[in-house]
Amino acid sequence: MDVEGQDKRALKRAKVCPISGPGSLTKSERKRRASEIIAESGADTEEYFNKVVKAQLQKSCVTFKEQAESWFATATSRNRRPVADATVQFWRGCLDKWLIPNLGDLPVSAVNNGAVKRLVAIMVHELSPKSIDSYVGVVKAVVASAVNEEGEELYPRRWNAAFLDLPVVEKSKQNTPSFSAEVMSGLAKWKYPKEQVLFVLCGATGLRIGEALGLEIDKHISPDFLTLSIKQKARHCRVELRVKTVSAVRKVDLHPSIAALLHDFVGERATGFLFQSRKGKPLSSSNVLKRHLHPALKELGYVNEFTGTHKAGNHAFRRFRNTHLRKVGCPEGVYQYWMGHAPADMSDLYDKVKEDLAFRREWAERCGIGFELPSVIPCVPKNEAKDEAEKAA
Repeated sequence: MDVEGQDKRALKRAKVCPISGPGSLTKSERKRRASEIIAESGADTEEYFNKVVKAQLQKSCVTFKEQAESWFATATSRNRRPVADATVQFWRGCLDKWLIPNLGDLPVSAVNNGAVKRLVAIMVHELSPKSIDSYVGVVKAVVASAVNEEGEELYPRRWNAAFLDLPVVEKSKQNTPSFSAEVMSGLAKWKYPKEQVLFVLCGATGLRIGEALGLEIDKHISPDFLTLSIKQKARHCRVELRVKTVSAVRKVDLHPSIAALLHDFVGERATGFLFQSRKGKPLSSSNVLKRHLHPALKELGYVNEFTGTHKAGNHAFRRFRNTHLRKVGCPEGVYQYWMGHAPADMSDLYDKVKEDLAFRREWAERCGIGFELPSVIPCVPKNEAKDEAEKAA
């Protein structure tokens, strides 16, 4: 046999019975070697069982309720991307009313597509598609928060929206009312001066209601009243030293007529909130909504096209302003900055129009406010004038 043939036969034998591989050992030798490997690793010791196996068994018995409470405590106290108070309340309500009652007793390992599908079938009769989508998002976050010592998910899921039968969120059908110019002109004549000016300011700037209520005279209004600095918001009559997003920290330039209105409204006050209660605290947004905006809309005969009622939220002011700015041809970079919208692409990131104060103010005057102001607006709310007189006495 030639040398080449011998080499091939030797190579074939090596593949079948490698010198150092399992093929070179008998069955009894392989069993003995396996026992030695297990013993060397310590996997058969009581210590290993308590540390690894028992820990895994305990984790597999954690209920959804227990994991949800652990996730909630961690998510609401973290330093990275701290959560707003409104989000905390939303999560708490979602857990207490829907998720824990329906999924709480299940092991986290059993909260899968099938379990969530049954939950969706319950919620679909009482909640809007958007709410259901948000609540299912919380379920996903709770399940994903179950991790091992290395931070890896214990129960990774491939969520199937079609299998869950999640209702489609159609933005065109969401309750997103706006005001017309006629309605805004009517709100600008509301009989209560403080809320009247608040309505005018929100319609003329597109501020979120919390941003408007968080304005302080000496901190956020320029000396000429032509620019507002948005750095904080008020919620439940308390200041939150944060705003909704990074883009919401901005400067909003006013039309000269609105600047003059604010100047007269502030009067001799040098400090304090622009819109404050008798105790000097920010107004309550819910009180503004229920005691003033809804009654004013009812008097004006307003009809919400989405609900058929006279009610609309404070965000309708913001939609009115955004629509008006687009109608009058305001440069996109300017109105996106005033509205506090996040950049959509690199072109938006490169746009430095926010740094050009003169250009912004020119467009604030050119764009106007889109509705009519009453000929006379009281300079100082009556209750504030009364308080000042009582203090002086």
